[in-house]
Amino acid sequence: MQFTRRDTLVMGAGAAVATFMPLQVFADATEDVSAEFAMGEAITDGGVELTAPEIAENGNTVPISVNAPGAVAVLILATGNPSPKVIGFNFGPRAGGQTASTRCRLAGTQDVVALAKMADGSVKRASATVKVTIGGCGG
Repeated sequence: MQFTRRDTLVMGAGAAVATFMPLQVFADATEDVSAEFAMGEAITDGGVELTAPEIAENGNTVPISVNAPGAVAVLILATGNPSPKVIGFNFGPRAGGQTASTRCRLAGTQDVVALAKMADGSVKRASATVKVTIGGCGG
């Protein structure tokens, strides 16, 4: 089989589209999960403290902690993972503090986002970029 210049250009364009499509799919999934959590409320920055390492040697166990004074629920998202939801925490009226920590698996370098639903119904956000040297989701 012989390829023409046109065939080569079409295959190259298809490969370029296929390369960038998953990034858009992950971004859409993260936005959908965020909108579902916010339930129509505007998401504003601040009011939440997210602690994550700047560089993670191994994406299999990345420590993350959130401090959200006054929150009734917290959701942690990993924007570059195939499934963006990492974990959610709910705080009852007898909670001593609205602090939580966990370890998560990250597929590669990406943003980690913490959303906190406050007692007054508002939603606050904090994010951090984690550079992963060895991906934890098969990468």
